[in-house]
Amino acid sequence: MDYLLLVIGFVLLIKGADFFVDGSSSVAKRLRVPSMIIGLTIVAMGTSLPECAVSISAALAGNTGVAVGNAVGSNIFNLMVVCGVCALFCPLTVSRQTLTGEFPFSVIVAGLLMVLGWIGMSLGHIDGVVLLIVFAGFLTWMIRSAQKARNENTDQDEYEIRPVWQCILLILGGAAAIAVGGQLVVNAASAIAASFGMSQNLIGLTIVAFGTSLPELATSVVAARKHEVDMALGNVIGSNIFNILFVLGVAAAIHPMTFQMENIIDIVVLVVMSILVLCFAWTKQKLVRWEGGVMLLVYATYVVYICLR
Repeated sequence: MDYLLLVIGFVLLIKGADFFVDGSSSVAKRLRVPSMIIGLTIVAMGTSLPECAVSISAALAGNTGVAVGNAVGSNIFNLMVVCGVCALFCPLTVSRQTLTGEFPFSVIVAGLLMVLGWIGMSLGHIDGVVLLIVFAGFLTWMIRSAQKARNENTDQDEYEIRPVWQCILLILGGAAAIAVGGQLVVNAASAIAASFGMSQNLIGLTIVAFGTSLPELATSVVAARKHEVDMALGNVIGSNIFNILFVLGVAAAIHPMTFQMENIIDIVVLVVMSILVLCFAWTKQKLVRWEGGVMLLVYATYVVYICLR
């Protein structure tokens, strides 16, 4: 039964991502807003729903280790696997604005989490409020960028612009399918892994993080294959920012989260990997196939490490 639910979950993820990308792309074209900004906001928040649900539920239950591990593990997966797989499908061109703005900001956000977690080895109520204030500032920045881009962008390309009601239906329906599919995959995969004797901690760091990041993977890969490379990359960067600032911000505001040294090490790994990918992207203003392969290899090495530690 678990294997059947796993297959159904993957089908929902793939089709949901397809609808979600189509609807979001039409919204971007209709509003004359760049796909990158749509990816950083609407798409990123939509695909981060599983991380949000898992981490906040864990915080409410007092299981703070799962809340932190899920968010950080998902960010590492987003960065190395989602971007890596997308680069294998289609080289990801990175704009100069992204290289000097949103991407470095995501690295700074990860560094901020590391510092807040290191101080007192916990993330308290005040820390949660700080993260939420920074998130509000990020949203303000994105809204102003969207307004500026809308005023400057007056041309329309050949992409089909759907009616408003159809865009809403595609986005909401796609998001629902992504959320349900992601939950089915996480539950089924966790049950299968537990039957093989894997510990709950290891399941949380690997399968739950992987499962809650499947929406980002499905959406970004579909976007890359539809040549919406800005949306694919924006989805990853936006999701990583959202996971730290909003998801962990809300979770910490609800329940203080105790940090273990392993959490700090994982966040350091996230910062180092973020800088690595930023350096890859900076060289030719794109992520090419061989760099995607290196990113996947680095992630595989990290998985081996957390399995052995």
